[in-house]
Amino acid sequence: MMGVSTFLIGLLPGYATIGVAAPLLLVLLRLIQGFALGGEWGGAVLIVSEHGDPKRRGFWASWPQAGAPAGQLLANGLLALLAVVQSEAAFQEWGWRIPFLLSAVLIAIGLYVRLTVEESPVFREAQERAAAAAAERAGGAQPAAANMPILEVFRRYPREVLTAMGARFAENVSYYIFTIVISTYMTRQFGLPSSFVLGAVLIGAAVHVVTIPLWGAVSDRVGRRPVYVIGAVGVGLWAFAFFALLDTESFALTALAVVVGLLFHGAMYGPQAAFLSELFGTKVRYSGVSIGYQLASVAAGGLAPIISVALLSAFGTGYAIAAYVAASSVITLVAVLSYRETRDRDLSADAGFGNTRTMERRTSS
Repeated sequence: MMGVSTFLIGLLPGYATIGVAAPLLLVLLRLIQGFALGGEWGGAVLIVSEHGDPKRRGFWASWPQAGAPAGQLLANGLLALLAVVQSEAAFQEWGWRIPFLLSAVLIAIGLYVRLTVEESPVFREAQERAAAAAAERAGGAQPAAANMPILEVFRRYPREVLTAMGARFAENVSYYIFTIVISTYMTRQFGLPSSFVLGAVLIGAAVHVVTIPLWGAVSDRVGRRPVYVIGAVGVGLWAFAFFALLDTESFALTALAVVVGLLFHGAMYGPQAAFLSELFGTKVRYSGVSIGYQLASVAAGGLAPIISVALLSAFGTGYAIAAYVAASSVITLVAVLSYRETRDRDLSADAGFGNTRTMERRTSS
């Protein structure tokens, strides 16, 4: 879904050709991308979280997280290259389509991974134990239909859903500010070219890819909460320095602003996959982490660019946006500090799996 919808965006005719159908189709394809991400992220991080050594779960589960800046590094690198070899007019006319069309390569890679990956031992074991318990209770009778996992998540894990959403708040908002809103800010406030911002974000993404697994490894040693707190406090305070550095219009200082911002962001993003996985039982873990993650994406990151532009228009300064990031950091701190440490939680110890007749199916079609 993600690959095909992204590829089709690259083929989309413009308004001059098909009129209002062009923006409507673009919105539709973006919605499909969102639906695809909603199912893909949870499965990706759980496959890693439930495999391997539990003592290094934070490190290994952070690698799917590193895929986000790796993808941004690839995309921004290509955009930066196009900005160098193309005129602005050529890029506006057809150059922008190239990154979308190249996503066809990722379709093949994604299909290969999806068709060859196996369920985790944790999930298979829990599934077998639940099936045996159900058969024993049923006494040969037809088992009753299982509740929808999404309903059971909200019934059994309401606090965990809110914790996951809160934990994502500062992470999601700050990422959009440091990598997306920065472009609007620099072009609107100072009239700088897009290549200026792309170069700075490219450097930041390169550092981000490396530091995310490092933060994940640190969380295996000291716990998820301490590392997460470093990230939340860091982005909340750095946001003010971030805009102070942007206001210098210096490329070196702008790159520094992005690098440090993403360094603190990685302290939340690195251990996040392991932390969210440890909040839920095996039976509904896929649904639980996906619901918490994606609801926060709507409430936090989805609105971040809109809120940021509105604040910039109202106050005319980036410090208003920095205050918004700081407020989101408070939400994340409350969510993380109000929940107990999860680093030593056994993912196979699901107290509720024996009371169900069927397990949530992890494999997507």
